[in-house]
Amino acid sequence: MTIGTYQRLSAAVRPYDDRVVGAAAGLRARIESSLPGVVVEHIGSTAVPGCAGKGVIDLQVLYPPGQLAAAREALDRLGFQRQQSRDPWPEERPMRVGSVEHDGARFQIHAHVLRADDPEVEANRGFRDRLRADAALLEAYVARKRAIVDGGVTDATDYSYAKGDFIRDALTRAG
Repeated sequence: MTIGTYQRLSAAVRPYDDRVVGAAAGLRARIESSLPGVVVEHIGSTAVPGCAGKGVIDLQVLYPPGQLAAAREALDRLGFQRQQSRDPWPEERPMRVGSVEHDGARFQIHAHVLRADDPEVEANRGFRDRLRADAALLEAYVARKRAIVDGGVTDATDYSYAKGDFIRDALTRAG
């Protein structure tokens, strides 16, 4: 699986594409085979069957304590790129980007590089799992995303920030 150039897309709410499952599995195998001790998990909207969204495959790349530099370097060698957005994640908690062709479609990738014991890991899992288990929450989340785009937000960074309150509220209710 070859990692291609990331293309920054405008914010949009696209229908769920079940081809993301195979793409994410292939990415997981590719990354884990290149990074001993690293675990890759599929998170975000594309990890939730039926969840409309940007269509970006979000992964959390979980490295053992003390292995951040090695994880960043290995992802870079695989072809992932540093973010070029106006508000990139810091290199102490980086996100690498790329794209992948799978089953006739090109998917953008956000690879969140996290220490395996970082509290964000459980928050990401928790939100994904709540969306998978609660159809009403999933419906409300998609409606929130559509409202953001219908309200005129086209910048992907602004779109991500606009979803933040919904996600924080859902996690607070779960906790």
